[in-house]
Amino acid sequence: MAGYLKVLSSLSRSAGAALSRNPAVLAPAANCQTLQQRNYADKRIKVANPVVEMDGDEMTRIIWEFIKEKLILTNVDVDLKYYDLGLPYRDQTDDQVTIDSALATKKYNVAVKCATITPDEARVEEFSLKKMWKSPNGTIRNILGGTVFREPIICQNIPSIEENSTATLTS
Repeated sequence: MAGYLKVLSSLSRSAGAALSRNPAVLAPAANCQTLQQRNYADKRIKVANPVVEMDGDEMTRIIWEFIKEKLILTNVDVDLKYYDLGLPYRDQTDDQVTIDSALATKKYNVAVKCATITPDEARVEEFSLKKMWKSPNGTIRNILGGTVFREPIICQNIPSIEENSTATLTS
């Protein structure tokens, strides 16, 4: 044990001596971090046109706020046109906010929409709503002239589970 202590003591003294003679011995490791740090604050991507932001209900509000603040607005300079599609505000505006957000989307051609609640009887009671409002997705889709489509997304680099299947699906 005493031998190990002597070796450690000797190494400590020699490292200290080398550092006092040449402080740059450890400098390359320290300088790497300062050289690699970059300041992107002034190099955010500028978006030419506004983007409609449709906030949602419950946890999506929290997740979207985090993503927007930490990932998007730190890297992208964008004018967001905010619409609160949370169920309480839709009830307060008699669902006019949903219509307004869809019209804004039509005007600016792009939107980000968070998940929203389509109220059922239990939600009407839970939120003390004036009435059972229609699905905001349906309202927005109708105003934009959209449709629901369900087609498989085929990726060449992901093999299908069953190659060349000819069997049909039945209920």
